Amino acid sequence: MGKVTGFMEFERVEEGYAPVGERLKNYKEFVIGLKADDAKIQSARCMDCGTPFCNSGCPVNNIIPDFNDLVYRNDWANAFTVLDSTNNFPEFTGRICPAPCEAACTLNVNDDPVGIKSIEHAIIDRAWAEGWVKPQLPKHKTGKTVAVVGSGPAGMAAAQQLARAGHEVTLFEKNDRIGGLLRYGIPDFKMEKLHIDRRVEQMRAEGVRFRTGVMVGQLPDGSKVMNVARETVSPEQLRADFDAVLLTGGAEQSRDLPVPGRDLDGVHFAMEFLPQQNQVNAGDAVARQIMATDKHVIVIGGGDTGSDCVGTSNRHGAKSVTQFELMPQPPEEENKALTWPYWPYKLRTSSSHEEGCEREFAIGTKEFIGEGGKVTALKTVRVEWQGGKMVEVPGSEEVLKADLVLLAMGFVNPVASVLDAFGVEKDNRGNAKASTDFLGGYRTSVDKVFAAGDMRRGQSLVVWAIREGRQAARAVDEQLMGASDLPR
Repeated sequence: MGKVTGFMEFERVEEGYAPVGERLKNYKEFVIGLKADDAKIQSARCMDCGTPFCNSGCPVNNIIPDFNDLVYRNDWANAFTVLDSTNNFPEFTGRICPAPCEAACTLNVNDDPVGIKSIEHAIIDRAWAEGWVKPQLPKHKTGKTVAVVGSGPAGMAAAQQLARAGHEVTLFEKNDRIGGLLRYGIPDFKMEKLHIDRRVEQMRAEGVRFRTGVMVGQLPDGSKVMNVARETVSPEQLRADFDAVLLTGGAEQSRDLPVPGRDLDGVHFAMEFLPQQNQVNAGDAVARQIMATDKHVIVIGGGDTGSDCVGTSNRHGAKSVTQFELMPQPPEEENKALTWPYWPYKLRTSSSHEEGCEREFAIGTKEFIGEGGKVTALKTVRVEWQGGKMVEVPGSEEVLKADLVLLAMGFVNPVASVLDAFGVEKDNRGNAKASTDFLGGYRTSVDKVFAAGDMRRGQSLVVWAIREGRQAARAVDEQLMGASDLPR
């Protein structure tokens, strides 16, 4: 632990932000990480709580009290060693994870939790600055070959772990660059893509082979899923060429809103809008970029993807930005006695909201209204929830101006045609059916084919993707070698 009485002596210290007016001028990260002295004070608040619920609250089971104690003692190199032992990419999670570990912190029962995410952020940034992050080469080669399909955080974590076990790993990605939804779905102002690029170089040094612009299987005609593949490989070919195939693609099938006027120009999925901006930031050519400049923007969906649309629209110079949420407004504070140590239900205000956004709760969209084939407004209705069912409030219909509507209502499942091409059995949510128990081991119904991340569990967090990638890598290693030294 840190200082014995630290949690009584020190208040929580938050990371800082660049001023709104400054950060809206570009797409650079604007979070100001903790200085070493502030991180030490924050680490000192970690309690000797006996049962550290933060460990189990973290999907990758970071050994949080240990690295907190090491930071408190100024032993940053060993703090990185502890963090690196459970998390392949703490620079990702230290920036974009919602920190379920902090919700589970024992101090959170009646006080502000330890700033675990900010400490993790400080450790990994220092590790890169000091040159502690190095390729970890396998002690021996196994001669086994593995194809990993999908290069998001699950695929990257699995590929890295399998390469470190000595297998010949090829990571397939249908787009131009590695990273999947992490690269094309997360705005640069939340995480600049240099963090992915230097991990790719580390993995390349560890022996991972990258094949970008390659589509495995096929997308249905008219699909809005981003795909710039120049080459196609069949599932049959992969199964013939490799000893194991691991499917780690993202849940890219966006939830649609099939109301009148859906086909109007100006109504787009968030995952049409956000990837284009990231492509432009990377210097890629975009034929017709969707812009929010001087437009009244309505974002339908109150989650993180919607928040990302808000932040990007403000950087475009939108005239106004309004975000819709179908559910009622959550309470300002959670009921800790009811929810701790689990993820609490409460109102969450992101940095994008603070940059400028009207938020509307308990509101539904009945129709998109247009002129000349372009959206000009939305017809909305207020809703109430009675007995678990949504009921429209009589007489509450309104018409709101809108020049651009972004659908950010989450993702329903992976692209079905890809799973169908492999012949993989699906669960009742449309995900690849693969158990994580000892006997299941991330295996699908098809021989040699495994599934992990969004492909198996559906839309989820980056930290869950990393966990699943690591665990699936161990399952594949066990299948190929009969046993595995990779961590669970």
